[in-house]
Amino acid sequence: MDERQLRVLRELGELGSVTAVAEALRVTPSAISQQLRLLQRSVPVPLTERAGRRLVLTAAGRALADAAIGVETALARARGTIEEYVDEPEGTVSVAAFHSGAAAFYPLLLRRLRGPGSPRIALHDEDVAQADFPPLTRTYDLVLAHRLDHAPPWPRTATATPLLREPLDIALPVGHPLAARTALTARDVSGEPWITVHDGFPLLATVEAIAAAAGHRLDIVHRVNETTVVAELVAAGGGIALMPRWTSRPHPGVTLRPLDGIEAHRHIDALHRPERTARRAVRTVLRELRAAAETIRVRD
Repeated sequence: MDERQLRVLRELGELGSVTAVAEALRVTPSAISQQLRLLQRSVPVPLTERAGRRLVLTAAGRALADAAIGVETALARARGTIEEYVDEPEGTVSVAAFHSGAAAFYPLLLRRLRGPGSPRIALHDEDVAQADFPPLTRTYDLVLAHRLDHAPPWPRTATATPLLREPLDIALPVGHPLAARTALTARDVSGEPWITVHDGFPLLATVEAIAAAAGHRLDIVHRVNETTVVAELVAAGGGIALMPRWTSRPHPGVTLRPLDGIEAHRHIDALHRPERTARRAVRTVLRELRAAAETIRVRD
């Protein structure tokens, strides 16, 4: 067996079909099938089996796919040793983030990595549903992702470095009667028109928890993901919304008030494949992301 064959097996376990693996690795399905056949010849037990029209991993295949992560990590560390030997701290590191995370972290990251010898960073925005963040680690070195407190943990296919546990507040237009209170309950806000995110995006679960605590459905009038647009709609009287306390940009027409009685926080984590941090440049950027997170937290 070799690295390519183990990579194909690992991706088959994650993606669930030969076609999807071929698309992810940018080769033909026949090339994927050939690699699987070559790998099977070196193993005395079946690694795959048919489940209807799909090819899936057996228990032995899953065990070997899990071991492949360690193999790829060890090989990446070996390559990283060579990179450190030739001292390449200025390597390019690709970073992706959801919109409000990008707005909060990217300017700090750019300022912190301006000096000579710093890694070159290639920044991207990816506004995706929670389940779609881990697959982005196939494309980017580091992925800033967010999930709610009670959401399932990130899958083992991605390593998560915690950056922030951020409170979620109720955003009200300045002058709204509820703005006179120091904290709000689900009952206080349940009769208001709401602006919230699209289905599948993390903040929606907290909105649903508010409705459950109030005992009735909320009147959702607008669905917008971008927090700067949400702030403009709130300021214009279009409704109230959940707003991240630290990473959303302050708006002169919006007042934030904490939510009482409901766990309203989100985790912001940096996701990456384990082998990515074998590179010195990626470790440097990850360290600066942690420092930027502390800056964001303490300046509130």
